[in-house]
Amino acid sequence: MLNSQYRRLVADTIKEVESNTDAEVVTVLAHEADNYLYISTLWAAFLALLLAPLMQFLPWWLEYEQAFTLQWILFIALALLFRWRPLTMRLVPKKVKYWRASNLARRQFLQQELHSTRGRLGLLIFVAEAEHYVEILADRGLAEHITDENWQEIVENFIHEIKRGKTGEAFVHCIEKCGELLREAAPVTTIKNELPNHLVILD
Repeated sequence: MLNSQYRRLVADTIKEVESNTDAEVVTVLAHEADNYLYISTLWAAFLALLLAPLMQFLPWWLEYEQAFTLQWILFIALALLFRWRPLTMRLVPKKVKYWRASNLARRQFLQQELHSTRGRLGLLIFVAEAEHYVEILADRGLAEHITDENWQEIVENFIHEIKRGKTGEAFVHCIEKCGELLREAAPVTTIKNELPNHLVILD
């Protein structure tokens, strides 16, 4: 997560960007989009069930109660092991991670009231750090003037910086790059601040 210095820097950068555009920028950082405990539990159950057909290759015979107990012990041990976050994230398919992060981004777009800005000029910069997922969601008033390809280039650079552990710097660079596009698509016509500038952090 970002320290207080970077949080202030993000807020200051948003304020600077919004002084040159009618658009409203909101940034949201989630440590993770989901805890994925159901997936780690499913993996543990699957591997524990595999123990049954493998028992026939054991050099000794196990009674039913012993085999059942062994399966339960294996399941509990694996379930606890797979809750270690780095391992959990490796067990989750990329499509599932991106799907969960994308859903959370769209919920945040509504919860942060970006759909209610004057002229439909809301812009959400959403990051799910554990998934290395970045999405920029622009409301209708901006989407008419800025193509998805423009946003995608900024997103790809952001993701590259996150993987290098530079989330704070990446946020600032992303806001600045978005500001350049926003200044052209929706130049400032009035001084306003409809939405908060601080970085919204989801624990």
